[in-house]
Amino acid sequence: MRYDTIDAHGKVSLRFANRMMHLGYGRSLARTAVIVLIHGLHATTITPEGEVIAEHLIDPNKSYQAKE
Repeated sequence: MRYDTIDAHGKVSLRFANRMMHLGYGRSLARTAVIVLIHGLHATTITPEGEVIAEHLIDPNKSYQAKE
């Protein structure tokens, strides 16, 4: 679990398997407080109120992870 804020470019940085990954959300969600729940290769992002913003299936071979 990770508490973070989406940056001005619509991304959250995440270290996964000793690599820096970037989860993409889009600029419309910039500066939104989020909670990223990670289980294996699956990441779910929710707001502190519990609304699901995005789900990512992490590909360890790519540094940028787009929304599903």
